[in-house]
Amino acid sequence: MDAVKIRLALAPMATISHEAFRRCVERFGGCDEYFSEMIHCPSLLHGGPFEYSYLLNKCAPDKMVWQLTSPDAESFCKAAKIVADRGGIGIDLNMGCSAPQIYKTGAGIAWMTKPLEEARKAVAGVKKALLEHEEEKGKHLRLSVKCRLGEADWTEEKFFAFTDMLHEEGVELVTLHARTQKEKYRGLPDYTMVERLALRYPNMKVYLNGGVKDEESLTYAQSTAPHAEGIMIARAAVQKPWIFAQLTTPNLKGKRTLDAQELALTFIADAEECLPKEFYKTRLQRFFSYYCTNFTFGHYFATQMLNAKDNDDARARIADYFKKQPDDLFIKW
Repeated sequence: MDAVKIRLALAPMATISHEAFRRCVERFGGCDEYFSEMIHCPSLLHGGPFEYSYLLNKCAPDKMVWQLTSPDAESFCKAAKIVADRGGIGIDLNMGCSAPQIYKTGAGIAWMTKPLEEARKAVAGVKKALLEHEEEKGKHLRLSVKCRLGEADWTEEKFFAFTDMLHEEGVELVTLHARTQKEKYRGLPDYTMVERLALRYPNMKVYLNGGVKDEESLTYAQSTAPHAEGIMIARAAVQKPWIFAQLTTPNLKGKRTLDAQELALTFIADAEECLPKEFYKTRLQRFFSYYCTNFTFGHYFATQMLNAKDNDDARARIADYFKKQPDDLFIKW
């Protein structure tokens, strides 16, 4: 399968997949779909002071997928009605996040451990909300679910019972991160399960998530799961916001050059424009922990950014690094 024909999506990453980072990716041509960072339904419904930043949609309004996380079906359904008015491609239900702070609340991958009928109620409720929105507004919004294989003791029987339910309730896309709840990022996900999922439901799209970081890994993922219709990229996109353009135009690899300092400074400016002031420090720290790995003294650079007192101090540290390491100023990609 030709790399340029498969859909490429930015993964929903907490503290990363926000409007400022979408701008960064979009400047290189962007990707086909931007999944938002997790929108916590109860916080959205209670009018949290920072929720507006999760709903920004000016950068790429037609490419947005709103990812919701919730410990209960009712909050899922009510929040779906709110984000549906924001447009975009559709709504994604997070039923795969394995972070302990998410799982312990009954959200994320906890949905794969609950009684199947409880998960069905949540999915059916959101589907109903989207159908009502379509009837009222005349715009179809896709319903998708992001999941994993299940708990550490998962079985194929339990996994496919879960995905059968998703299919029966009208889910149009499943993104599978083919690892268990406890597995981290060592080794590759089980791409064969992505392929089996795609073959099981010919009329439901399946996206592959995990392990794709360059042209070689993309080719391997596609060869192992050729019926996957999309590839979702997470951490590699933070390290290299140009990765989507690189994968769709492999013939130009190494022929383009970017100013690494300018990219860093522009990201800070975008963060100031798009995010609450209370978010600046954590969002910059998370971005630079990945981005700095591009450079000769990446660990040192990342530590400098981690210790920045504020945005102006971060700018000064960026300028100081490239003054000391001028050979790192330009990246060929």
